[in-house]
Amino acid sequence: MRILSHPILGPMAERQTVSITFNGQTYQAMEGESIAAALLANGVRTLRWTEQEQHPRGLYCGIGHCFECRVTVNGVRSQRACITPVEHHMVITSGGENWDAE
Repeated sequence: MRILSHPILGPMAERQTVSITFNGQTYQAMEGESIAAALLANGVRTLRWTEQEQHPRGLYCGIGHCFECRVTVNGVRSQRACITPVEHHMVITSGGENWDAE
């Protein structure tokens, strides 16, 4: 589910494949792409759940403004998946833990 050739931009540059972990599951990603793009390419749509009502949240704006895609990255909370680049062996978990109070 990854775009390898764009009708206007042409073929995408070759990038190294890396492994990331999201909620205990290992996925393949392209080094340097955003966490959100890597997870979407692997079929993951829900990145977190709302704290009060447990409604699913995923990628919304894709440019770092809305904070809907907050995840924990290598133990650091409230990272925006849409603007955080993937790195090899990155450990990502769903957002939560009263983040609405931040």
